[in-house]
Amino acid sequence: MMYRFIFFLIYYQAHISLAIQEPNPRVCVIGAGISGLSVARYLKEAGINFTVFEATRYVGGTWRYDPRVRVDENGLPLHTSMYKDLRTNLPKPTMELPGFPLPDEAPSFPSWETYYEYLKSYAKHFDLEKHIKFLHQVVSVKREENYWRIKHKQIITREIFEEEYDFVVVATGHHSKPRMPYIKGEWDFKGTIIHSHSYRTSEPYKCRRVLVIGGGPSGMEIGLALTDVCSKVFHSHHSRVNFRTPFPKNYVKKPDVTQLNETGAFFADGSFEEIDDIIYCTGYEYYFPFFDQSSQLRISKSSVTPLHQNLVNINQPTMVMMGLVIRACFVIALDAQARYTTALITGNFSLPSQEQMMEVWRRKHDLLRAQRRPLSHIHSLGWDEDEYYAELTRESGIERVPPVMSKIRASDTRAILENLLTYRQYSYRVLDRENFSRTWEGSRGDEPKRESCIP
Repeated sequence: MMYRFIFFLIYYQAHISLAIQEPNPRVCVIGAGISGLSVARYLKEAGINFTVFEATRYVGGTWRYDPRVRVDENGLPLHTSMYKDLRTNLPKPTMELPGFPLPDEAPSFPSWETYYEYLKSYAKHFDLEKHIKFLHQVVSVKREENYWRIKHKQIITREIFEEEYDFVVVATGHHSKPRMPYIKGEWDFKGTIIHSHSYRTSEPYKCRRVLVIGGGPSGMEIGLALTDVCSKVFHSHHSRVNFRTPFPKNYVKKPDVTQLNETGAFFADGSFEEIDDIIYCTGYEYYFPFFDQSSQLRISKSSVTPLHQNLVNINQPTMVMMGLVIRACFVIALDAQARYTTALITGNFSLPSQEQMMEVWRRKHDLLRAQRRPLSHIHSLGWDEDEYYAELTRESGIERVPPVMSKIRASDTRAILENLLTYRQYSYRVLDRENFSRTWEGSRGDEPKRESCIP
């Protein structure tokens, strides 16, 4: 009987080895954007002792529009990439945080103003601000023995504080450090060059010839927005996406830029165009300046590895990295990650062993290599999005994200491919966990009105 008891004890101890064993763990959350607010809600509901550190005076992260660029009033880099006319590219049902719907009067694809007010209301409704230390910038995250030493600076007084935490939730996002390409002759170009991170409005580009570089969501949205005011928009990208949009006459698709000179750009097809301004829509780098080697993460410009479930630091499983998924219903994914993280911290489930987590990660890594895909794709959910939510539930026991959400995203993606100018005229409504309805709310002839640039 004694041997059976000892065997059971050893098995049980091994099983819980990667569960959070502190009876009341102290949790540090870095960032009060949508990721930080989401996890703060569930930590609060679970009675966990946590603090959110936010370097600005505001909640909402990148969803807060700021007309300034580069730095804020305190000399810190601006993290928001919001521009004046932005609307979501995912419909309303996929932008709602569970249990807190967007206002009924909000359009199917809300503006940044509507969504920012929604996030502020979310923080107020769940009484989250009392857990947030505003104007506190995390400057160092170090693993020491069995805890995390967090160093943070009060922005106004410059006072430095150090505290110990059992768990770290990194919720700073990955849209704050622009990825800037190098193009030969860039320093010779006499026009303006910015990254989309600093794009705020189309007004400065009225009746100008603008080159947009990059074919991702921002590149397509900004490129089309500029056709409303520009005399010509040259859009350089090599995206394989087959957009069927009837582009305006002043929109010209171009191949990669090979070189710039004082007045314009040369392209891979040998052509040259006179250019007044250039906007790089070339994405962002993963950037976490507060880490040192003790995190045991490999951070490159395009990936953060190794992560279990695109979330848990395999080498240091008391750290999670929220919001590093792409090609997904981002808000829905964040909420699922927040619930999973809370279940982990409260000890509601045990992680697989480090060896098991690493083996799963390696298989995913090796598959990418076999398919000759870049490591950045390790963060992509795409058509596997619903299975990702199923895996989170199987492992942690959290409530399953309804499959209808990924179905709505798939429908929205098809509408975007059909017509970038009109896809927001669809309205989506959830019928049940599996089904939704889609209603067209415009007329087929609807297109934006464009200003004339005739001298």
